[in-house]
Amino acid sequence: MEGTIVDLPRLIELKRKYKCYLYVDEAHSIGAVGPNGRGIVDYFGCNPNDIDLLMGTMTKSFAAAGGYLAGRKQLIDYIRKYSLSNYAGSISAPIAQQIINTLSILSLKNPNDMIDTEGQRRIAQLLSNTHYMRDRLKHLGFVIAGHYDSPVIPIMIYIPAKIGSVVRMAVQNGLALVCAGYPATSLTTNRIRLCMTAQHSRETLDQAIRILSMIGDVHHIKYQRYDIL
Repeated sequence: MEGTIVDLPRLIELKRKYKCYLYVDEAHSIGAVGPNGRGIVDYFGCNPNDIDLLMGTMTKSFAAAGGYLAGRKQLIDYIRKYSLSNYAGSISAPIAQQIINTLSILSLKNPNDMIDTEGQRRIAQLLSNTHYMRDRLKHLGFVIAGHYDSPVIPIMIYIPAKIGSVVRMAVQNGLALVCAGYPATSLTTNRIRLCMTAQHSRETLDQAIRILSMIGDVHHIKYQRYDIL
């Protein structure tokens, strides 16, 4: 929700020190974060074997459906047998093929570590678009939450009463927005939530930025311009 990136190496240290399990939610990072698009484990260059459970979804970067919970066979078998909330349903062949195709693109490796495979190009473009959008929005005076490398970009609105008006004005100007408010957030941390993709062109991003800037002026949500922060 915040576009943050956890300090995974530090958590691994704590796991080893206190001998506990480590569960990592990669729902917003798998296929989007890290030099190979393999999530925050890839981002920090950590060993996946240091994570007891890796969870992710196929509904975001993979544009499919379903999700996964990965870990050692003994642990996964235990969860399947004893979890009270365990449920599963088979996915259709087209969705399975979509997941396979996406994994194939991300798994292509270049022995020279050059950014010239399709997967590497897309990951690099996504990171470039993310930095561009974050920099431009901050320059305009918006309060932007989250990590600089995260493609999930929250623009803080704070005031609940402004959510509906912000969304309506965006739609009227040809921009579809997702706003998150209470109870998905706390009562005073309402926000616009942008998700970057590698397919966004600079022209598209600039058009969105112009619309967001106009909305920010009308609704007085460019809080960095004021002395209240």
